[in-house]
Amino acid sequence: MASRQHSNARFLVLLAAVAAAAGVCLGEDAPVRGYSEGIWKAAVPAKLMRGEFESFDPIGVAAGARIKSDCSLNWISPDSGKRYCFSSGTSLVFFLDRPQANIERAQTAWRKMTGGQE
Repeated sequence: MASRQHSNARFLVLLAAVAAAAGVCLGEDAPVRGYSEGIWKAAVPAKLMRGEFESFDPIGVAAGARIKSDCSLNWISPDSGKRYCFSSGTSLVFFLDRPQANIERAQTAWRKMTGGQE
């Protein structure tokens, strides 16, 4: 069962990358206007999106680093409805391997980084 969940998560990441390359922004009504560097940055949303941790990459936050993200790669938690933004496809795939554990790690690190203020 876990193997099937990993396959589904990887499929969704691939689907999001293909949609971004085609100029489609999942979950947004606004058309995509510009392009950025690299295959994982094929389309930058025209409308500013914000994610948890001030849109910093949650894998970076969990490691104590503030890695900027433009939210062109993002994931919305089906449990909380919160958006998490990623700086790279690799970070997103790693995150999706254990999303709840990664969210908890990032939340703990974020509290330390911000002095408990959110």
